[in-house]
Amino acid sequence: MTDELLTAIQVRDAYGISPQTLANHRWRGTGPAYVKISPSKYGRVRYRRSAIEQWLDACTRQVTV
Repeated sequence: MTDELLTAIQVRDAYGISPQTLANHRWRGTGPAYVKISPSKYGRVRYRRSAIEQWLDACTRQVTV
């Protein structure tokens, strides 16, 4: 099975993370790994489903009392 490539809209629909939030994280270098599928400055960006899930796992915090 291949690792599905998702657009920012598909990420929003599946995980509730807005495309602007993803863009902000890309700019800061703090977001999930992404694939740039065209070479221009405004090239198309895709996210591997596994990269989104790994990033969300890394952001998950558990409060202990």
